[in-house]
Amino acid sequence: MKNNKKERNKSKSNLDFRIMSSMSTVRDFFKNPMKKVNILNLKSGYMVLDYGCGPGSFSIGAAGIVGPSGKILAADIHPLAIEKVRKRAEKKGLTNIETILTDCDTGLKDNSIDMIICFDVFHGILQQEKILKEFHRVLKPENQIALDDHHFNEEEILSKITVNGLFKLKEKKGKIYFFTKQ
Repeated sequence: MKNNKKERNKSKSNLDFRIMSSMSTVRDFFKNPMKKVNILNLKSGYMVLDYGCGPGSFSIGAAGIVGPSGKILAADIHPLAIEKVRKRAEKKGLTNIETILTDCDTGLKDNSIDMIICFDVFHGILQQEKILKEFHRVLKPENQIALDDHHFNEEEILSKITVNGLFKLKEKKGKIYFFTKQ
């Protein structure tokens, strides 16, 4: 069995996803995901990419804000995440959530996204430079990535997101960093 980091992190097992999903449910009970979603200042009609959506805690909340004229694109590397988001959206009658199974290439049009949500997932992305290039490609000019990852301190977050010159810090609200395209 291979034991290198790349192979171990390529895709989480179904058990790993189920454990993470259960932990997210507990987290959401104690920390309402809408508190973070409301900080994003989303608008009706926005196209939002929730990258690393997991079980959809933030996707579901954001869908209500962007309304029927907007769209949430819930993207994850794990098929069970995609299935869970679809089921949750269907159960709530949300028709403005689409899912994307991806490990970097979203297949979205250039300059098509108003906001990218990247909450507690960046630390697990092996190809960080590649995903930042994808974010830069799909994000509309002047719009933002909202990033929160408790696995990194502020200095690490700033250096990892701004390292290649594609993004600059716009502001920080609480623990959420907002970056715009350069």
